[in-house]
Amino acid sequence: MTESSANKLLNGDACHRTSNGKRSSKNGFVKNHCVFQQPQKYRRPREKNQNVTRNSSLYKKPFSESFEETPLLVAVLTYMGYGILTVFGYLRDFLRYWSIEKRNVAQEKEEQKDFVPLYQDFENFYTRNLYMRIRDNWNRPICSVPGAKMDLVERASHDYNWTFEDTGRVVKDVINMGSYNYLGFAENTGACADAAIEVTKKYGPGVGSTRCEMGNLDIHEELEQLVTRFLGVESSLAFGMGFATNSMNIPALTGKGCLILSDELNHASLVLGARLSGSPIRVFKHNSGHDKPREAAERRHRTRAAENPPTLEEDSHCGGGNLQYGGLHRALPEIIALKKRYKAYLYLDEAHSIGALGPNGKGVVDYFGLDPKDVDIMMGTFTKSFGAAGGYIGGKKELIDYLRRHSHSALYATSMSPPVIQQIITSMKIIMGEDGTTLGADRLRQLSENTTYFRRRLCEMGFIIYGNDDSPVVPLMLYMPAKIGAFGREMLKRNIGTVVVGFPATPIIESRARFCLSAAHTREMLDTALDAANEVGDLLQLKYSRREQPRPSLGWMSEENLFD
Repeated sequence: MTESSANKLLNGDACHRTSNGKRSSKNGFVKNHCVFQQPQKYRRPREKNQNVTRNSSLYKKPFSESFEETPLLVAVLTYMGYGILTVFGYLRDFLRYWSIEKRNVAQEKEEQKDFVPLYQDFENFYTRNLYMRIRDNWNRPICSVPGAKMDLVERASHDYNWTFEDTGRVVKDVINMGSYNYLGFAENTGACADAAIEVTKKYGPGVGSTRCEMGNLDIHEELEQLVTRFLGVESSLAFGMGFATNSMNIPALTGKGCLILSDELNHASLVLGARLSGSPIRVFKHNSGHDKPREAAERRHRTRAAENPPTLEEDSHCGGGNLQYGGLHRALPEIIALKKRYKAYLYLDEAHSIGALGPNGKGVVDYFGLDPKDVDIMMGTFTKSFGAAGGYIGGKKELIDYLRRHSHSALYATSMSPPVIQQIITSMKIIMGEDGTTLGADRLRQLSENTTYFRRRLCEMGFIIYGNDDSPVVPLMLYMPAKIGAFGREMLKRNIGTVVVGFPATPIIESRARFCLSAAHTREMLDTALDAANEVGDLLQLKYSRREQPRPSLGWMSEENLFD
């Protein structure tokens, strides 16, 4: 993007017309969301699904995120596909009811009909009739290190994916494009593996107790001190499970007197934690930092007496980096401004962004150049970039001391395994450069280069790609339900392991394949995966894009930025 074109943006928001020579319509527009520091004001007519960042003075760097609307014909055919599948699903349920077709799904006994139902039969309709047909694309057993390449156990089904059996063969050297191994630390050789082996010899593989009893080791303390320095906060607390870090700590922090503003794309662990807390919840549209959160906060304040202003304990905002879906929280600087104005807590989930984003690998806060102290509760996991397990919460010392006494995950869960702790410590020191090498910086640079190259090539091929230019999670839009399973199977035939995602995990017309890039991927591996995607894209007619994608820059990990 040239400087002249950037000056025409509404805080960097532009709509480009189609380049195929046809008359453009709303389905022929592509939306690029960029944020630049601009003193001038500019207004444009409203457009459907338009996310506009209005306060560019809060952003310290350009920010680019692309979104191309679903072509109208594709949307119609997608709805028709789900409609046809639904009709045939009801027909098959009718046949199962009369025992014409074998019923494989679990059902309650006749004498238990008056009991409280264990499950709602209609809620499993999708699982029985749609998901089961393509279930072979998930839960594939891996029999090697899930690094840049992996080995898969081959399996077969003779009852349309209701059950599987091993064939006795192993699919070797499958290029792994589905694991969250962003920095390539999921490996069985190298400094991390060697250090974990030595710690296992010293402490053993497990502790067998909670930390508040006999399970608090010195390396637990060392890990939390390291995480505190890495995040730039006053204190931190580590947990053995990433999911429980959210679901068991949010109820300890909020209650019925609090209002939770929750991002619509928040992970299930955040949703569960918010529900368990008993607090009223208001869900807002992702990246609408200037819209719903402000409205909810203002409504909350209007309901309170003037002599009793809300404290930090009475309002909270839960948000995540949402790197899992290819984007990130571009409204974070605005949300920080809102939480300061309304004196609320900000709970930020960086499960995917920590280690993968920012010039120092410190996540979305580092990416935007924000002050970590402006985020009250910093949460993240060790399961992605660090190649380990568990999660953490960082913040003020008073907050962490409170969680040590009140968090169910801290009080009742078994302590983290010593070799897992050492894996985190070693990988984090490598990222920080405290190992005396440039390996951490090299991996961060390699991840950024791989991300830029892979996204650019897919766009040039004509695929519709969502998300931020710097996100190592690359969603390739599939749309139609029949193409979800077909894409995963065809890619595996070409020795490429991918993740495909559909409804209800995504909106019904936004099914996608999700490529996860890693610093461990070589250019040769990426070219092999791209050639396979290009071939499968032609086979399944997946190249829906109506414009040529402009070539993105290397962004925050360019050489000149890295070595300034």
